[in-house]
Amino acid sequence: MYSYITWIGGKKLLRKKICEMIPNDINKYVEVFGGAAWVLFNEERNKITEVYNDYNSELVNLFRCMKYHSNAVKEELNYLLNSRELFEDFKMQYEMRGMTDIQKAARFFMIIKFSFGAKLQCFGSVKRNIENMTKMFEGIQKRLKSVIIENLDFEKLIQMQDAKNVLFYCDPPYYDTESYYKNANFTKNDHERLFNVLKNINSKFILTYNDCEYIRELYKDFNIRDIDRFSNFTSANEEHKKYKELIITNY
Repeated sequence: MYSYITWIGGKKLLRKKICEMIPNDINKYVEVFGGAAWVLFNEERNKITEVYNDYNSELVNLFRCMKYHSNAVKEELNYLLNSRELFEDFKMQYEMRGMTDIQKAARFFMIIKFSFGAKLQCFGSVKRNIENMTKMFEGIQKRLKSVIIENLDFEKLIQMQDAKNVLFYCDPPYYDTESYYKNANFTKNDHERLFNVLKNINSKFILTYNDCEYIRELYKDFNIRDIDRFSNFTSANEEHKKYKELIITNY
């Protein structure tokens, strides 16, 4: 199953590889930096507990509304047009008081879909059919039916969920690219906080990062696999470039 949104740093291209690395003996799967949840949506895990978490409250509100009120979100999107004016209106309306969670979710969904590169800032001028985009809402709601949705700082979440048969999948903002992530405010100290909490857990973890000397040195005592993938951001006038990433585990 595909995710219903695009998100900066999304793991659409690596989701199958990551799922292949998930151990069979876990009873809980936790996505710490949920984003678009490509790894979560890639597989059904009916026999274990699943947790989706993200620090971005706008994103979490969208996921919660999709879990409990997907039909209402769909109705809110009916008859809307793909236009720059509407995109700019939604950006302003989202900050207004008095809107319901469902209204906010619908507007945030549209901002994601119509923005350039899913960066939420500039209108993308891309042909999109709103009716087609909402056809998968029913399936998304069913997939999220038993998923626990959290809106916590990563350190607090990991400490709360840590146990022997838990797997944490961590996909933090990549080192030295943090400015691309809306509302992330991720600093070097946060990268080190993540390292310090992961090195002391009883659980297993899978961690994805950009390939850089700082991250390799920080996690040198863990299992590091490097992998090539095609870039998500190659323009039409460029060759399809490859991008190196790291997959780090403690098992």
